[in-house]
Amino acid sequence: MNTDEFYMRRVLELAAQAGMAGEVPVGALVVRDGEVIGEGYNQPISGCDPTAHAEIVALRDAAANINNYRLTGCDLYVSIEPCTMCVGAMIHARVQRVIFGAKEPRAGALTSQLQLMDNNHFNHSIAWQGGLLEQECGDMMSEFFRRKRSK
Repeated sequence: MNTDEFYMRRVLELAAQAGMAGEVPVGALVVRDGEVIGEGYNQPISGCDPTAHAEIVALRDAAANINNYRLTGCDLYVSIEPCTMCVGAMIHARVQRVIFGAKEPRAGALTSQLQLMDNNHFNHSIAWQGGLLEQECGDMMSEFFRRKRSK
């Protein structure tokens, strides 16, 4: 198992925690120099906070842990392609790289709906790659919504 896959497996565990809590099952973590410095999972329902996406929770956790809102040199792993809000937060935090699992066909802001990192008007650019453990990440989402619709 390579390093990226190792971290994405932890992301899937976090996503499962979100699903068990009745949240859309998305998990995220922030890694710097081989150390996890922040993690999170979706909490907008339980937290009554529309900004509590897994990525934002993980970014906040990382920033608090290193006592700095700039997360230079950090990689963010997330189970689903980030939305516009989350990509914007990553730009402001100066995240180095984003690695995601499955595409988000309705709101994905890296490749699915928008291609925000293709624009060169931002003051920071983020390298990204998608498709890591894509099937597992996508299956978790599909199963969550399948169960929700059957209720």
